Amino acid sequence: MAAQAGTKPGPEQVSDGTGPETVISVSGLVKRYGAVEAVRGIDFTVNRGETFGFLGPNGAGKSTTIKILCTLADATAGTARVAGHDSATERDAVRRNIGLVFQDTTLDSYLTAEQNLRFHAELYGVPKGVVLPRMRQVMDMVGLWDRKDSLVSTYSGGMQRRLEIARGLLHAPHVLFLDEPTVGLDPQTRSSIWTYINDLKTREDITIFLTTHYMDEAEHCDRIAIIDHGKIVAIDTPEALKASIGKDRVQIQTADDQAAISELAAKFGLEAAMHEGAVTFSVASGEQFVPRLFSEFAVPIRSVSVSRPSLDDVFMSYTGTTIRDAEGGAGNEFMRNMHRMRSGGRR
Repeated sequence: MAAQAGTKPGPEQVSDGTGPETVISVSGLVKRYGAVEAVRGIDFTVNRGETFGFLGPNGAGKSTTIKILCTLADATAGTARVAGHDSATERDAVRRNIGLVFQDTTLDSYLTAEQNLRFHAELYGVPKGVVLPRMRQVMDMVGLWDRKDSLVSTYSGGMQRRLEIARGLLHAPHVLFLDEPTVGLDPQTRSSIWTYINDLKTREDITIFLTTHYMDEAEHCDRIAIIDHGKIVAIDTPEALKASIGKDRVQIQTADDQAAISELAAKFGLEAAMHEGAVTFSVASGEQFVPRLFSEFAVPIRSVSVSRPSLDDVFMSYTGTTIRDAEGGAGNEFMRNMHRMRSGGRR
């Protein structure tokens, strides 16, 4: 039976009595599509009540992993357990314990919001007597109760995404999966979606697993797994990941960028590369280094910016490129391989 609205069965998660309960456990997970290995032997756990983020560019293996966890795809090898159930052998039990918001909308646009939610409630076996109060609860949570009788086709993109979140919560799941929850939305709407998600954490006893390639969204997570080319390269809190870099990011635009890259290596021993249209490198105490750069650099400098370590810097430190550059395709593979060789194959 699905969990009734407002009530949940006892925790099915694993705990040794000394630490947090493990809601998701993944071990040696592999997914191949023919010769393509989309997920390459990943391991991680997610604790009850966490907001856990998978951060990486498109094609990194994020959506493939979430599909396996949600029983929508079979793993080639390895195991995945969600809410105490094996996603390969206990599919129905997993599905009763999860809510899912897909990257692309799955709402029926010719139905009203209420009709969409009632159909979902019937699919998940929510008792009829609690459907209406639970529906009002989740629609109030995302600010849509006053539009429950409107056709979904009249909703904006942001409203549809909020309705999908409400639908995913209707049957009171233990885990809510959000696959790129704000993709295609404008910055203001993205911000409002996150307001609703953060509010959700204070109202519901729920664990959130999300995929994203937006750095600002990853900052909302309790922990982040950075995934690249199907491999997890780092897992920790956002602050711990940024602290692990220990250097500032400096970007300069010059009269001759390639000559600047060569001079940085020859004169200062700094490895630099082109990222986002600027010569980019990392250095300790960047603000103190900049005056020296202007006084000793032969190539004329047109502009300079210094930033404290960010999650993009973390991603670049482990993969050799920024997420924006990685989204551009395979053209950066040579640079990435060179970075890995120079950094001792950091993975």
